[in-house]
This record gives sequence, C-alpha cells and structure tokens, in this order.
Amino acid sequence: MNFRQVIKTVINSIFPGSMRKNVKSVYQRQHLKKGPRLVTIGGGTGLSVLLRGLKGYTSNITAIVSVADDGGSSGRLRGQLGVLPPGDLRDCLVALADTESAMESLFNYRFTGGEELAGHSLGNLLLVAMADLTGSFETALHEAGKVLAIRGKVVPATYTDLRLGAELEDGSLLMGQSSIAQTEKRIKKVFLKPAVCQPTPEALAAIREAEAIILGPGSLYTSVIPNLLIPGMVEEIKKASGLKIYVCNVMTQVGETRNYTASEHLEALYHHTVEGLVDYMIVNNKKVPSAAMTKYILEGAQLVEIDREKIATMPVKLIQAPLLQENDYIRHDSLELATLILNLCSGKKAMGW
Repeated sequence: MNFRQVIKTVINSIFPGSMRKNVKSVYQRQHLKKGPRLVTIGGGTGLSVLLRGLKGYTSNITAIVSVADDGGSSGRLRGQLGVLPPGDLRDCLVALADTESAMESLFNYRFTGGEELAGHSLGNLLLVAMADLTGSFETALHEAGKVLAIRGKVVPATYTDLRLGAELEDGSLLMGQSSIAQTEKRIKKVFLKPAVCQPTPEALAAIREAEAIILGPGSLYTSVIPNLLIPGMVEEIKKASGLKIYVCNVMTQVGETRNYTASEHLEALYHHTVEGLVDYMIVNNKKVPSAAMTKYILEGAQLVEIDREKIATMPVKLIQAPLLQENDYIRHDSLELATLILNLCSGKKAMGW
C-alpha cells in the first residue's frame, strides 16, 4: 500500500463515507474543466478565501503561494527540517478540495499536547512526511492534491529556502515574515534573502497560459509582494496576455498597512514591481455596522478607504462592489468576489467599472 492509499484509509476511518458523499457528478466535473484558466498569487487566509469561491466556477486554477512564512508550525518545521513552510500551501489545498469540510477538520487539526507535537497542524506534518517519502515537495503537493481531489493545483512561488526582510521608514531593518507582520513602524520596502532565486517552472507556465492573474487578497507586504520579488515573476506577468487584477484587502492590517488607503496599497505594489502591473483593482465599498468594527478599532485596524480621486490618477481601472462577509471576522465574501472576477473575465460590466 503506497502512502496516498494509507492517507485515504485514515481519512475514511475518521470520516466514514465522507469521500463518497462529497464526490461531485461527472457532469459538474466536466463543466468545471471548461472554466477559465486562472492564476492566483498570494498566501495566508486571504488567498484561501478567494480559492473557495473560484472553485465553484472552474477547476483550471493554479494557486501560486508564498514560501516566506517563518512563524508557528510552519516556522518550526522549516527550522528543524529545512523544508518549505507548509502552512499556506496546506490552506490552499484544503480550500480547493472537493471534500472540504471533512478535509478541513483533518488537515487543520492542531495538536495541543506533547512537547514536540503541540501547535503543529496534522496537514503540515502530512505534507512534510510525503515530501520525505517521495523526495520532492512538488510530488508531495501533487499527491496531497489527489487525496483531496482538489479543483486545480497548488504550487510554491519558489523552491528556494528564503527569508523576507524589511527596511522601515526610520532606516532600521527587520528579518523574518513573522517579525515584519508585527512591527508598529511604517514599512518602506521588503526584500528577499537570498535575492537571487528562481520561480518554479509550474508557476511561470501557469502565468503564461492564464486568462486572468489575480494578486491578493492577503497581507500586502508578507503574502502578496514577496512572490513578486522573485526574479522573473513580474516580467512574466507583464508579458502574459491574461487580465491582471489586484484585489485590495478589506481591512488595514496593524503591523503592515495601518491607515493605508486603497491607493497606498496599490502604490506599495507598484513600488516593488512596475507601475501599471495590473489592469484592474477591486475594492470593497460595503460599510460595516459600528458594533462589528469595535474589536478592529481597538486593535488599530479599519476599513480600507477608497480614495477615488487619487486612484483616478493612477494606471489602473477601479472596480468597487459590496464584497464583505460578516461573521466573527470581517473579510471578503468568497462567492461575491469570485463572481465579480468571473464576470470581469467574461467581459460583463462590473459595478463601478
């Protein structure tokens, strides 16, 4: 019995019948295969939210994921074993899975006891184990994708073991994604160490063939921009014939984008790449009841302000739409955002365009 069969056996024993109950009809699978070729670039929760919506329209999705994470379970595994940080890759696999609810419970299960296991996600450990058994993280992702029956594929932005650094506006330097995300000082620019690294061939091939390339949503400086600092990535995006779309975050982020307006998000993106990299910027224009905002305000976060006059002077087309999902967290509504992107790809008129 190979490793993939072992994992399937474990899944079926924990969730009896879950694989069978979640298998979609042949018709639906064939329909999804005819969907547009989409590339998403980012990391963290924001990218997973987007993928959950897009997978309802197409299975031709390639999620290009940042590998700069050095915190939590991913950071520990990276430091101890020298592997790529698996956390964001795991989240994207789960988000694209046909069997999402069951898989999310299994792959996101986090150990609470045991000195060595405490804090680790089971999905992270499974990916690392697959990579060790197969001798390749690329193969591990491919096999995990088969187990989860994902709609699309998940690829790292690079296979290089790199660290993210930041130069702050006061001239000081910070190293490490987790440290940068927590800084109270304004960020001037971020950079990779080593600066010389290569994008994965799978990422470049997907960009060339994409009908739309979507940057974000996600932490601007620690999830989205790091992918674009890899030499050759921006050049390939610029040459690509597909639409280039930037999805601006709903909320500012304490430690990265405190008080940033929509135009400042775009300025930071252009500052690290080239002006005019994207054709469209999607921004939420739905307001949130003050009660729901209370905890965010206490943390120093706020809804991203749409400074339309400033954006009008920039090389981008602004698309505004009510895209919020309100529950315990304020974030994008997966289906609303995906529908807007698919309408844009098919040439339908979008709100504010």
